[in-house]
This record gives sequence, C-alpha cells and structure tokens, in this order.
Amino acid sequence: MPFKPGHSLSKGRPSGALNRSTEQAKLTIARLANRGLDNIATDLEKIRKENPIEAAKLYLRLLEYIVPKKSSIEMKAEIDQRIQQISININRTGSRDEFGD
Repeated sequence: MPFKPGHSLSKGRPSGALNRSTEQAKLTIARLANRGLDNIATDLEKIRKENPIEAAKLYLRLLEYIVPKKSSIEMKAEIDQRIQQISININRTGSRDEFGD
C-alpha cells in the first residue's frame, strides 16, 4: 500500500495535540501569570511610590495589550473641484430703532 499524504500507518498523537511536558509547562506558566495578575495592582502601587515615571511607563505598556494601537493609513487623492463665486448682498431697510441702535 503506497503512502498517501494525510494518512499515517501508526495511530500516533493527533496533529496539534500537545505532549505531557509541553502541556505541564503551559499550565505552570498560566498559573504564574494568574498569580502575577492577582498582585499587579499592589506591585504597580509600590513602583509608583518609588518611581512614578517607571510606573507610568509600565502602565502604558500594559495598556497596549488592552487598547489596540491605531495604524497609520496613507491616502493619496486628487481633488478636482471648482469654487464658485458666492456673492452676498445685504440690504438694510427700516429705521435704526428696529436693530436696537
């Protein structure tokens, strides 16, 4: 029987499945991150008291993960419009008393 792409002769791990050590490492990192997130407000407050500028930098770096950055867009266009002459005629009629003068 010739080999066909996508077919395996052995019943190994399905594609995309993690081995145990990778799964344990990811779980450990997730637990550490969770613990860090629980303490982040306290940690930022300590840093703010010691070095307010550094705390502001850290705060802005954290915001990058929450608020998406706006990307710049370059736009080129030609505008072909003619400005028409506008004339305004003001006729003052009536007495000065009507205008509060």
